[in-house]
Amino acid sequence: MKTIRCLVVDDKPLALDILTDYIRKIDFLEFVASTTSALEALKLVEQESIDLLFLDIQMPELTGIQVMKILGDKCRVILTTAYTEYALEGYEHNVVDYLLKPIAFDRFYKAAQKAKQAFELRQAATTVPAAEAPALERQAETASTARDIIFIKSEHRIVKLRLDDILYVEGLQNYVSIYTKTERILSLKNIKKMEELLPKQQFVRVHKSYIISLDKIDAIERSRIFICEAVIPVGETYKDNFMSVLGQVNTPG
Repeated sequence: MKTIRCLVVDDKPLALDILTDYIRKIDFLEFVASTTSALEALKLVEQESIDLLFLDIQMPELTGIQVMKILGDKCRVILTTAYTEYALEGYEHNVVDYLLKPIAFDRFYKAAQKAKQAFELRQAATTVPAAEAPALERQAETASTARDIIFIKSEHRIVKLRLDDILYVEGLQNYVSIYTKTERILSLKNIKKMEELLPKQQFVRVHKSYIISLDKIDAIERSRIFICEAVIPVGETYKDNFMSVLGQVNTPG
């Protein structure tokens, strides 16, 4: 896989220096440019064929959210901010990750790995021979006759998954990440298809980008669900159905 071409956008020069240094330490990332101007960033994405944008949310000309809306699908985005309240809005736009300042290098590296996996998966999708793709897709969408097993296409492999092992599913544009306690599996399947595949008595859609396993919930606080170390937002569109499902689960049989 080619290196991922990166642009850093932040109105604070110190933040630019830190993220630029982090990018240069990772061999699969390529630092292309940095800027304190959101308007300049829009031009650079077009001129420099940027793959990944490290984007601050609070900037004077345009906010990071506004920049993402203008760019659409032209590049992937990792948001950076000092304010936790913007996290849910960021995930509404299918960002790769959300980094809270001050950003430690190990957390930055984790976000970079997530971006790398996303690009590798997209590249794999374009390299599967056309004659093989339909057969692979049919196999990946086939559920086992055993009620607790499904088969998922991940790159060039078909992976068997126990439903009881799935914690939650995160949708990211045209693919999903399936999280278990021991691994994260990327699949070229969108969130809607995963919702159709998973049994509704065990899994529920709580956000346009998330499906959770009901029996893996550790706690619920306001519009957030805690599963292991993950904090999952509950979207307004899905809140009523989620609360209804919870009521059914808690109703004595």
